[in-house]
Amino acid sequence: MRLLRAGVDTSVIALWLGHEHIETTHVYLHADLELKERTLAKTTPANTAPGRYRPPDQLLAFLEAL
Repeated sequence: MRLLRAGVDTSVIALWLGHEHIETTHVYLHADLELKERTLAKTTPANTAPGRYRPPDQLLAFLEAL
């Protein structure tokens, strides 16, 4: 995780870990929620407010009723 956060390319990490395929290394990308949140914050569309999505109470009530 530290290497990913430091900006080391995933293919380099895969080589260091001895992975034959880079897809094997992608498991580590799914484990780091902080990294995902930072990346998503950089891709926020221009016309939206930054931050986490907060569903409206009406949607939550609907989902709880299922």
